[in-house]
Amino acid sequence: MESKIRTYESENATVTWDQKRCIHVAACVHGLPDVFDQNGRPWITPENASAEDLLATVRQCPTGALHMVQPDGTNPEPIPTEARVTVDPDGALFLQGDIRIQNADGEEILRDTRVALCRCGLSKNKPLCDGSHEGQFTDPGALDEVGTVLEDGTVGAELVVTPRPDGPLLIGEPVQICGADGQTVVKPKVGLCRCGHSKNKPFCDGSHRDAGFTAP
Repeated sequence: MESKIRTYESENATVTWDQKRCIHVAACVHGLPDVFDQNGRPWITPENASAEDLLATVRQCPTGALHMVQPDGTNPEPIPTEARVTVDPDGALFLQGDIRIQNADGEEILRDTRVALCRCGLSKNKPLCDGSHEGQFTDPGALDEVGTVLEDGTVGAELVVTPRPDGPLLIGEPVQICGADGQTVVKPKVGLCRCGHSKNKPFCDGSHRDAGFTAP
């Protein structure tokens, strides 16, 4: 898993951009074009907006490629109160929460509040999405399965994700899964497809074995 972070400073705030995590959703460009200009050099000019507007726009970046810190170095972004996975049509899994991605040995490899994970099997930066699904992967992102309904308050902020070697993304905590069809289910734990071959997307059905999927 690679990163390439660039920093853009102003008196009000410092914005960081991880090029390896950016898949050009362009929420920043549409939300605050005076700051985020794809044709500008530099393309991020945080001095052109207030800290409040910067934070509001940075939080719209679903991949976590953008972050902001205040002049004193603190992170003003609140942690979402409930963990959520949103299935993007023909695209990634967008995660929100107190997210911790760990390897099979339990070693933390990423901690964030917003992450985009690959579900097509094509990313060269697994388990993160790198945009390789564009024009190569199709899936409407609908939920064809009814999840276990849990009482209010059961879903917390914590979201621990373990990409299994050559297998699915395992989540061991209760989590909301939101489909592109508007349906939301709550799972106490779940395995999500990351090979692109499951017939029950976004859930794993074991197809990675027959497909010969390999990933660390």
